[in-house]
Amino acid sequence: MALTTLDARTALVVVDLQRGVVALPTAHPAGEIVERSVTLLDAFRRHGLPVVLVNVTAGAPGRTEQGRPPGDFPAGFADLLPELKQQPSDHVVTKRTWGAFTNTDLAAYLDGQGVTQVVLTGIATSIGVESTARFASELGLNVTLVVDAMTDLNADAHVNSITRIFPRLGETGTTQEVLALLESSRA
Repeated sequence: MALTTLDARTALVVVDLQRGVVALPTAHPAGEIVERSVTLLDAFRRHGLPVVLVNVTAGAPGRTEQGRPPGDFPAGFADLLPELKQQPSDHVVTKRTWGAFTNTDLAAYLDGQGVTQVVLTGIATSIGVESTARFASELGLNVTLVVDAMTDLNADAHVNSITRIFPRLGETGTTQEVLALLESSRA
């Protein structure tokens, strides 16, 4: 579904734009994803809307056939990028699983802020972003996925999420489309 509107209390949730994740090989240049996310961060902050910065510090327990073993990541891996210009008003969520809601205070924070919609960006599309979007949808939040402000470690996984999964979870749009709606709805 194409992007139609932004609710009065919409939060921006930026997933895993941290030193260790951005250093991984991605399907699209990570610098462009960071740049677009920063543009959205600046706009949301300017309009006094909630901003959530998410980082990951460990993998979920349990065996998998792919990926790294569970446990803590190396030192510095979870450091949020300085380009995000973290502000005292930003809410930081540190996760130890794929999704930003599991075993964190994110749902309570958003509820306390009166948030009815989340706008998601970040890395990786099919992992942290998709898991967070699924949970947000299950909570009844309106979900917007900024498809040009996210990428994946795998190009096929990125395309699958954007074309097959995201239209079932919410609305998709570009950074410019979100900015245009944000400006027109707050004018």
